[in-house]
Amino acid sequence: MDNEGTSVPASAAPPPGAGAPPPLAPAAPPPPLLGAASVQPAKPGGRGWKILAIVLLVLLGLSSLSNLRHWFFDFASLGVHGGRQAGPRLEEVVLEDTGAEAKLAVIDLQGIIYDGLFEGGGHSPVEMLAYQLKRAEEDKSVRGVVLRVNSPGGEVLASDEIYRTIEEFQTKTGKPVVASMGSLAASGGYYVSAPCQWIVANELTITGSIGVIMHGYNYRGLMNKIGLRPEVFKSGKFKDMLSGEKLESETLPEERQMVQALIDETFGRFKEVVAKGRQQANDRNKGSGRKLAGNWQEFADGRVLSGKQAFELGMVDELGNFKTAVARARQLAHLTKANLVHYQQPLDFSNLFRLLGQGESRALKLDLGVDWPRLQAGHLYFLFLPAQ
Repeated sequence: MDNEGTSVPASAAPPPGAGAPPPLAPAAPPPPLLGAASVQPAKPGGRGWKILAIVLLVLLGLSSLSNLRHWFFDFASLGVHGGRQAGPRLEEVVLEDTGAEAKLAVIDLQGIIYDGLFEGGGHSPVEMLAYQLKRAEEDKSVRGVVLRVNSPGGEVLASDEIYRTIEEFQTKTGKPVVASMGSLAASGGYYVSAPCQWIVANELTITGSIGVIMHGYNYRGLMNKIGLRPEVFKSGKFKDMLSGEKLESETLPEERQMVQALIDETFGRFKEVVAKGRQQANDRNKGSGRKLAGNWQEFADGRVLSGKQAFELGMVDELGNFKTAVARARQLAHLTKANLVHYQQPLDFSNLFRLLGQGESRALKLDLGVDWPRLQAGHLYFLFLPAQ
């Protein structure tokens, strides 16, 4: 039978793709390698640098304005005083404004008392106090000074220099200086308070510690252990006094006597300053305040005293706080009210840049929360030195 020309129904035709292999699914991307960091395409930026540049320009502008202001006042002072004043620039800051014309200057004496410059520059407590008292002397509206003392003492000569500066200020100007003792005003801290016309302390203030100390180490025993022996050539038998390299048997009795005589002489100066300062204060106050007790020197053996004990011995005139000292200063200056002012160095951005640019110090410092003084061998100290 001839099938040519016969048509096949559409329903009987095979569906499209029938008999062909199924299409392949798209391959999944390989997993990222473990630990490989994804790299993001860099985005065009520069905004951070623009912000930094703007900040630096603002700081530079403020520094320039600050310098212009300092130059203006320097030139103004040339016309008033006839010359440029030496020392740091001090700005007057109002601590309390009572609307009065009269002022009381508040001067702080904090930390270790020493003379000389900081390692990075700056002025010592001795210099800063002298400059501030000079400012209070020249300002006729300043009628008195409140000296806030919070110090364990320090170097003998530095403490004595501050004592003389305060004594000279009161004698020259007639303006009273009232010492306001903080939590600690011991040894040299009391030494610098002694010339003040009035001394105020809290009952819990640590003060006293009247005495002198010289500190050092003998490390010859350690040198012997490691086989190190010094070779010393000297012009006289006492030229190596206080040397830490000497054997105990090499320290002559005369050497110990001479060092102790130096300590005793300085100690005598301390007691003289206390007696003289308290007597002068009593004279200025016309009998008011406290007089030294007859047995006060029995307590001048290095022991610390509370403010209450010092008051009972006549080493302190009044028990109270800073407000008590301010009220007493107003009374001594015959004022009903007065503004409280403070002298401080202004913020100078040029100094900030200089400090940021210093890269000379590479010392690693460990902050233990207490700033212990570095006692130098051969130096005398009026210093309260508790166990370290």
